Amino acid sequence: MTQDQPAAPFAAEAYRPRMHYTAADTWINDPNGLVYADGVYHLFFQNNPYGTDHENMSWGHAVSPDLIRWRDRPVAILCDENEAIFSGSAVVDHGNTGGFGEPGSAPLVAIYTSHYTDGSPSAGIEAQSLAYSVDGGETWRKYEGNPVLDRGSSDFRDPKVFRYSDPSGEYWVMVAVEAVDRKVVLYRSDNLKDWTYLSEFTSSEPVGKIWECPDLFPLPVDGDSDHMKWVLIVNINLEPGERGSEGLFFVGDFDGVTFTALGGRESVHSGQPEWEPLDHGRDFYATVSFNDAPDGRRVLIGWMSNWEYARTLPTVPWRGAMTLPREASLHTADGRIVLRQRAVAGLAPAGPVRTRGLTDIPAGTHPLGLAWGEEPCLIEATFDVGTSSEFGILLREGGAEATRIAYETERGALVVDRTASGRADLGPAFASKETAPAELVGGRLALQVYVDTSSIEVFAQGGRVTITDLIFPDPSSTGISLHSAGGTAQLISLTLTPLEDAPIERTDGEPPYGEPRDGEPQDGERTDGESQAGERRGRESRRRLSRSRASA
Repeated sequence: MTQDQPAAPFAAEAYRPRMHYTAADTWINDPNGLVYADGVYHLFFQNNPYGTDHENMSWGHAVSPDLIRWRDRPVAILCDENEAIFSGSAVVDHGNTGGFGEPGSAPLVAIYTSHYTDGSPSAGIEAQSLAYSVDGGETWRKYEGNPVLDRGSSDFRDPKVFRYSDPSGEYWVMVAVEAVDRKVVLYRSDNLKDWTYLSEFTSSEPVGKIWECPDLFPLPVDGDSDHMKWVLIVNINLEPGERGSEGLFFVGDFDGVTFTALGGRESVHSGQPEWEPLDHGRDFYATVSFNDAPDGRRVLIGWMSNWEYARTLPTVPWRGAMTLPREASLHTADGRIVLRQRAVAGLAPAGPVRTRGLTDIPAGTHPLGLAWGEEPCLIEATFDVGTSSEFGILLREGGAEATRIAYETERGALVVDRTASGRADLGPAFASKETAPAELVGGRLALQVYVDTSSIEVFAQGGRVTITDLIFPDPSSTGISLHSAGGTAQLISLTLTPLEDAPIERTDGEPPYGEPRDGEPQDGERTDGESQAGERRGRESRRRLSRSRASA
């Protein structure tokens, strides 16, 4: 929002998250270029600087010292008449291998997908390009030798680049996708400009319709640095009406050339699945990790939406949000290697903690009577199954509204049911019930639930199972109840911690859209209509996406 625009009325901001990143008044989707440099976390993302629709794709930019408090920066890489700026990654080039900085300097280099327009000499092609910054990410310049990797493909995109080292030396590795072919392709480079093919990877059985936004990184198993495995994340679009979009992960080995999954049809690791959902909810997509995070941490962020309904969400003057950042780790369990996720620390309590101790939960619904307003909160609860066939919590209750988190004993399944969570006019794809396999431990279920204005993020059994869903209840729906069916369950303990807002520092008064091209609106001059150039790029973006994205 620019300084001369009036504040949005409450109704317009009713669903604005209070501890998740959103743009001020524009569209965002995939997180891009996640990198830590000089004490700062950089979050880039797909952004339409001119409106709230998926078009004019550019790289927006925000920074944070702690992954909690964010500050908007000017749009980093702006689309033009030849290319939209699609997803990718960023690195700190510590050795200045690309020569973009002064001798001894370490420039930031972004590797992004050039999605060429009909007016471009490369019309119909997606290829990988570079931009660089020598001032800590404040300003960016496209490399004059772009693209640096072109396979002549219309669906070659989303490069994740990282530095790989082994006893033979160091080099850059790019992990990208041939989206429609559902395969990951790997390349190497010494200078970020010249790339050599390494290998490709695909699942032993077809999964999804389109693969996007890959990531590949090592993690110690059970904290043992002598036992390292690699995690390959692939985000997929499904057939229309199936689930929209979601993320998967494979666990395996990478030797600097080839990634090999532990599971799969040919694997000797019979107890290890080839792939698993990264999150069992509807709203955790395009998930990638930070390069160079301190202390060897692997921190993930996803786009908190789904291509089935992202374009019609009831949010103004913004559209799209990021999940809470999560730290990922690998552990052994029952002869398998499993991935655990936990929200990063740093969200501050906003007031007195409310607690409930040992409580029987007979069949039915039982209001807890906890004083809780509209502020975001963390609910931590442990249950014992007792004699029940189902037990759990009802959140954001009010009138006929409630979001149900339950454990179904016979199925061994954790359930998040948002069919009555609020707004019922978002189409059949939104009114969903998510189910995830989850084993009780000693007959008990442990939950952490982060509740924000329009979302819940559920971490069960220490983060072994996660479910992320958007919800759009009435702001007055703030009740919370316990429920049980088929017998009596038991609440062992429950803690409700109100959380402080994490307001985003906006760039009012600065030129957040970079240097506009001739005929495009200056900051503060935007209206509900777009410039002719913006409309032309929008039409091109929609045309190409209708071919290349499963949900468009």
